[in-house]
Amino acid sequence: MLEPVRIQTEDFSQDEEVTALLGSSKRMGGIGTFLGCARDFSEGREVSEISFDAYGSMALSEMNILRNEAIAKFGLLDARIVHRIGTVKGGDNIVFIAAGAEHRAPALDACRWMIDELKERVPIWKKEITPQGDSWVVPHP
Repeated sequence: MLEPVRIQTEDFSQDEEVTALLGSSKRMGGIGTFLGCARDFSEGREVSEISFDAYGSMALSEMNILRNEAIAKFGLLDARIVHRIGTVKGGDNIVFIAAGAEHRAPALDACRWMIDELKERVPIWKKEITPQGDSWVVPHP
């Protein structure tokens, strides 16, 4: 079974993540999800690829803390966070977050909170590769 919090180079399956989430509790009545995808255009420039790098152990540790905080703060039954590192192309998956609760409101609220917190707190950096050159992207929640 896949760990609920992961950093990986390979793609992930939303269906497998949701199935794992559902398998954690029969009380789950609502699941909120967020899927972040790579765009091929940013700030007026074509983007051929995006490279993600992470401070591995620190990023994973902070993602686990974030998950635990979300479970406590929103009364979730379970949550999952998966983020890719390495190079992705336009249309590729980057990040997946799922929050499961008894009802939809806490699941949706937690999902938004987790992606906003992840972008602010987790040491994962993004570099856009464009025909005009490479540029590191300043985080924006």
